[in-house]
Amino acid sequence: MSTRTRTGNPAATLIAVVADIAALILGLWILFYLFDANQGNALVDFVKEAARFLAGWSHDLFTFDKQWVNVVCGYGLPAVVYLIVGHAIAGAVRRR
Repeated sequence: MSTRTRTGNPAATLIAVVADIAALILGLWILFYLFDANQGNALVDFVKEAARFLAGWSHDLFTFDKQWVNVVCGYGLPAVVYLIVGHAIAGAVRRR
């Protein structure tokens, strides 16, 4: 086994970590929304604004009658996309 295989590619690791953090922020906002977290809390506000930025490309992609379904789909889809695309790119970088 080569050293490169054991230690991994730092660029690939960074890409995967960034994708994971993006998905985590989006997932946290979904949970905060569903459990009616205090909007006045600084952490909740930070997560909300970060999630809004990360999900900007999918804003109003879906429109449902129930607001909670809009939040779950509108923020859940980008979370899944970041995970899939981020880890696919990281895998490609690792194979180089």
